[in-house]
Amino acid sequence: MNPLDVVQLTPLMELSSGRPEITIGLLDGPVAMNHPALAQARIQALTTSTPAACMQANSAACRHGTLVAGILCGPRHSSAPAICPGCTLLVRPVFTETPPDRAPWPRATPDALAAAILESLAANVQILNLSMALVYSSGQSERQLEAALDRAAQQGVITVAAAGNQATLGSSAMTRHRWVIPVGACDLQGRPTRYSNLGHTIGRRGLIAPGQDIPSLAIGGMSHFSGTSAAAPFVTGAIALLWSVFPKAPATAVHVAITQAYHQRRKTVVPPLLDAWAAYQFLAAAAR
Repeated sequence: MNPLDVVQLTPLMELSSGRPEITIGLLDGPVAMNHPALAQARIQALTTSTPAACMQANSAACRHGTLVAGILCGPRHSSAPAICPGCTLLVRPVFTETPPDRAPWPRATPDALAAAILESLAANVQILNLSMALVYSSGQSERQLEAALDRAAQQGVITVAAAGNQATLGSSAMTRHRWVIPVGACDLQGRPTRYSNLGHTIGRRGLIAPGQDIPSLAIGGMSHFSGTSAAAPFVTGAIALLWSVFPKAPATAVHVAITQAYHQRRKTVVPPLLDAWAAYQFLAAAAR
């Protein structure tokens, strides 16, 4: 089954490929800007001080950032999901480029992520995609992250964050914030994967989306990608398309549409499955 059909993204993608004024802050690794499939993509560096393009094509950070970017803005004729190629992707790397045999999938400290979020807000992004894990740090750095996420909420920026791949119950300073939408991973039958983190916060405020063997862009062509990092951009892309179709919708309405409008919240650790078309119908009814 097509992962786009699992979460009802296909009919929404038929309505729009995204609008250039809808900006997504990709806080991740750098992106292989010279990938042929990204030649027409609207990808920009968020700041001039942090290069958005890969310096080491074989680094884990480059591979990760490029895979996530492909899910969002790869070309529609490719085998990547290519959810919203018409939107603008502002890349702000938070991962250090190291060869893949020297480090696991990239991670960020809470204070480094907080700084990147504040830079993104200054650039007027509308959506933040955080496909990452956090390195445990001090209480002070977690408070800095909480303050940055508070600022994002105040500015009406919707933040989508990967729930994590440790197969644990719980949350982090990133996923337990009241305005963040934590995203777990599911298979093509809509069942949570064995590695996806779950928890009461994730169950109450989050969603699950496809995160098993997702095809996307990689150095040299295509690759497959598994994990909650792959699931998060399905939600981010759905939000970008909803805002493209309903550009005047307030952030609170889009947030409600994507997380609450089409189901009853269950008091379980497993969040509901993303339903992008039901979210569209909710906003369409509100716009009448």
